[in-house]
Order: sequence, then structure tokens, then C-alpha cells
Amino acid sequence: MKAETVPIIAHAIQLAVAPVFLLTGIGALLAVMASRLARVIDRARALKLAWVASDEPARAAGLIEFRVLARRRHLATWAINFCAYAALLVCVVIVTLFVEEFFLVNFKWLAGGLFVGAMSR
Repeated sequence: MKAETVPIIAHAIQLAVAPVFLLTGIGALLAVMASRLARVIDRARALKLAWVASDEPARAAGLIEFRVLARRRHLATWAINFCAYAALLVCVVIVTLFVEEFFLVNFKWLAGGLFVGAMSR
């Protein structure tokens, strides 16, 4: 490795550190959303098992809870999709920063736009 490439690599790593921390946070949020979705599914399965033994008022309450669970499932699924999309954008930001540093191309506008896109998700 040439001596002049070491500062370039060090600078690229410095630029990529902040997005990596954001990626870690997105990963933690993704884990929380996945666990919420698992709880919704577990509750729906428990309601389904209790459905046969339920009387009419319990079934009416169960139907309402099924609707609430379906809404929660839908929202959790969307949250997981948005987290995954944001993580993908952050990864592209990191790649963009490295490409910009190694090939001496001005991609600051692209990296900034991708970062804003990731934050808006």
C-alpha cells in the first residue's frame, strides 16, 4: 500500500463513522419492530385458539381485537419496511462516501440527499 493512500483511507473511514452509528440505531429499531410484530402474531394465534370455546359476547370482543391486531400488524410491517429501506440508504451513503474519497469525485450532493432520504424514513 502506498504511503499517500493511508490518509485517504483514514479520511474515508472518518466520514463513514457517523452513518454507521445511524445504521446501528436503525438496526435496534428494526429489532423492536420485529418483536412487536411477533407479539401481534402470537396474540392473534391465541385468540384463534380460544375462538371455538368462546360465547357470542366473547366472539364479538374477539372480532374487535382481531381488527385492532390487523391494524397493528399492518403498521408494524410498514415500520419494518421503512427501517429496512432507511438502512439500505445509509449503506449507499457509506459506499458513496468511500467512492467519493477514493476516486476524487464530488458526490457530496448525492451523499447528502441519500442521508436526508434515510432520515426521512
